[in-house]
Amino acid sequence: MQQSAVPELAHTRTRPIHWVLTATAVAGVVALSTVAQPGSATAAQPAAAPRTTTAPAAAPGTTGVTFPLDCGPVKALVVKEADTDLDGDGRPETVAVVHCDAPMGTPPDGVYVLTRAADGGKPRVVATLVRPEDRLTVTDFAVRARTVSATLLGYSSDSVPSCCPDLRTPAGWRWDGSAFIRSTGASAHSV
Repeated sequence: MQQSAVPELAHTRTRPIHWVLTATAVAGVVALSTVAQPGSATAAQPAAAPRTTTAPAAAPGTTGVTFPLDCGPVKALVVKEADTDLDGDGRPETVAVVHCDAPMGTPPDGVYVLTRAADGGKPRVVATLVRPEDRLTVTDFAVRARTVSATLLGYSSDSVPSCCPDLRTPAGWRWDGSAFIRSTGASAHSV
């Protein structure tokens, strides 16, 4: 028989004194845990200090706005829109590309700038960047860095069919403190 590497344990049998000591230790731990308890837990977060910043103003929407556009029996249709603070007053404006919802043909676009009063009143048109009377179609519309940009598709003469504009002009508008100033590319390009 092989000898064990571990010396024999002195206690191989439990005696009643062992059970009494174990029971006393467990009772002491239970008694101590009922006296020393942590504070009650809550799911609520501690109250935060009130915020002093105000929420940014919302850009004016296009719903319910009367655009200076004569559409006869059909309604005006907003086809593109973007918003940003164009004049730096801390209140965003909305720039909308609008045309008549004509069942046939290519209706000309108008580009309008909308704002709302400081008290948050009803949105209103404050500037016209492209007039529908000019018979232009707006493409590549964007608002970036307080500048409105677009490509304007137009006609070299009244004999050019409305379906097929033959001029392409890049344009941009920027607020100068009193009005929107238009900048254009070098010249109109034939399509």
